[in-house]
Amino acid sequence: MTQLIEAVQAGDVAAVRRLLTTGARLDERDGDDWCALDWAAGRGDVAVVQALLDHGADPLATGKEERTPYQIALAAGQVAAVRVLAEAEDRVDPDAAGQRFWRPYCKAYLRSELARFPGFPAEEPAPESAEPAEGEESDDGVVFIHDDYTVTKAIWRGEDVVFDAVTDEWRRFCTEELGFAVPTDLDLVPGPGSAS
Repeated sequence: MTQLIEAVQAGDVAAVRRLLTTGARLDERDGDDWCALDWAAGRGDVAVVQALLDHGADPLATGKEERTPYQIALAAGQVAAVRVLAEAEDRVDPDAAGQRFWRPYCKAYLRSELARFPGFPAEEPAPESAEPAEGEESDDGVVFIHDDYTVTKAIWRGEDVVFDAVTDEWRRFCTEELGFAVPTDLDLVPGPGSAS
């Protein structure tokens, strides 16, 4: 393991800066195939992340896991580091934001919430054979709003479409009445009290 990676793991920003000014190699990887920026991202150490970036660390570099430091920080729930690394990726590759933040994510809602919108189709009665067993709850009332504001029974856009009459009024209803916003990577980061 290199001195730089050891300093990053220890959270010693002064040692990291000293090593960077004396020519420490940013691209060296340890036995886990992680470089200093990967470790700083995973630890969420924004001061160290910024120091490494300021000295030329590549925010798009990947090891054998093929994960960027941004993806490592995201997986570790390190929101502040995620934001710094996203900005760094954008400076290196202006197309990175489009690739990073658009994912085919959707949000689940109870169908009854959406039924408040005039013109939303009434729920079809479930076949008797589809009734849940005693003690089980039905999820038939759950539907998914996608980035294009269509609604499906499945998490996959375009599959089992329930509603696709997307209008300005529908978008307004979704955003103002339901609080819908197209989910991004940051929506996947667990908040305080979430299971991890």
